[in-house]
Amino acid sequence: MTPIELLAGHWIDQHPQYEAELADLDAALAATYDVADGRTNPFLHLSMHLSIAEQVGIDQPTGIRQAVGLLASRRGSDHEAHHEVMECLGEMIWHSQCSGAPPDGQRYLECVRRRATR
Repeated sequence: MTPIELLAGHWIDQHPQYEAELADLDAALAATYDVADGRTNPFLHLSMHLSIAEQVGIDQPTGIRQAVGLLASRRGSDHEAHHEVMECLGEMIWHSQCSGAPPDGQRYLECVRRRATR
């Protein structure tokens, strides 16, 4: 397997709640994931884990590696830290879409740092 496949496999293993859904990939790809129906999109969720892992790996934005590391240490889990970082990542993307401005990496980093100090 390639390094990205290994990383994806790691995060899939961390989410047994998606096992049945991902077992029928055609149905999962055709499904509609509506938050109002209480459905989490497994592809979005897992891709956010991959994005955060990549950001930490290359420390982009600068300081994210340290902030996520501190958050993971405080929460006792990389997985729990990732879920909190996802909130910040989603917020940054939402602000960018609403404003039409580029994503604000500094705002994102500050959000993660605030969570790491709580």
